[in-house]
Amino acid sequence: MKSIITKVEVFGVAVPLVGGGFKNAYVTKTVQKSAVIRITDDSGNVGLGNIDPSPGYSAESIEDSLKVLKEILATLIVGFDTFNVHHLLKRMNQSVDQFYDAKAAMEMACTDLICRKLNIPVYTFLGGNVTDNVLFNAWIGILPPDEAAAEAKKWFDKGFQSAKVKVGADIYADRDRIAAIREAVGPDMKLRVDANAGYTVEESIALGKLLEPFNLQLFEQPVHADDLDGMAKVRQAIGIPVMADESIIDHASLIAVIKKDAADIVKLKVMKQGGFLIARRMLETASAAGLKVVIGHGFGLGVNTVAEIMFAATSEDVLPGLECVGPLKTVDDIVHNKLDISSGSLALPNGPGLGVVLDDEKIQKYSFFK
Repeated sequence: MKSIITKVEVFGVAVPLVGGGFKNAYVTKTVQKSAVIRITDDSGNVGLGNIDPSPGYSAESIEDSLKVLKEILATLIVGFDTFNVHHLLKRMNQSVDQFYDAKAAMEMACTDLICRKLNIPVYTFLGGNVTDNVLFNAWIGILPPDEAAAEAKKWFDKGFQSAKVKVGADIYADRDRIAAIREAVGPDMKLRVDANAGYTVEESIALGKLLEPFNLQLFEQPVHADDLDGMAKVRQAIGIPVMADESIIDHASLIAVIKKDAADIVKLKVMKQGGFLIARRMLETASAAGLKVVIGHGFGLGVNTVAEIMFAATSEDVLPGLECVGPLKTVDDIVHNKLDISSGSLALPNGPGLGVVLDDEKIQKYSFFK
């Protein structure tokens, strides 16, 4: 069976965020700027891809990714057989170095098209689902203790069983925030803390000791992404599982984390890792090394969000509490039937492919790239 790509459309959209925007460790943003890809084959079948870079997290800007997508990759893959993903990846890698996000958009669109043509959901193509329902992870910013506690209780009451809490700048303020949250939600809600690589080894160990009494699920990226020896020291010194995020880019970086015993858990994203095929290989490598995995990119639009949901559903080593919660942060979407994950859980979508349809009116409404 073959499916020859005859048309590639590249869209750049800027979708407003709820509440006027969000602040992370790197930037404050009021819109999510994303790339959306639609490919068509010689039989009229369509496949969708979507990436949602965030400044500070993604190696390339959305503007650079869109330029590469439109000027290089879109031209490159016309005439290719979507069923030969290995060939597609090889040619993209030969043509462009890095730009894993952009390559992921193309690979995602091809995978979506393949599965639509086969009339199966993406998770079946990836080996099958191990769950019929997925849980999502709430998030709490660097807030005063009383505000953070109220925010956590709000999510817990909605049905969320886990939450990520941002930490940074002051370990004692971090401790007070976590203490207030734990008191507000009780013992049942799983809590994660994320330092976004912001602390030194010494500060991370001190913070970890302060947080040990609060029964945390994990401590995400305590130190700089390149300091694997330092992260291994933190892991050995504290009684909280350590998760690598910024340290994980490609397969080689995952292997480096494993060799250094630098983490108990790793975070993977379909976009960041370069697509389903590579992300799936890395997930299996992590599993073989005895590591658990967290899946999700926090600002994804509808296509990328479903991609990560379907990917996460294929392994029992993926921790409940997916971090692909973009639909909670955007006021709108570029697909029909925006996902409702407001209760903290969702029945697994059933395709075919990713099972989503672009809303062309919304694409035009939020367009910022020609």
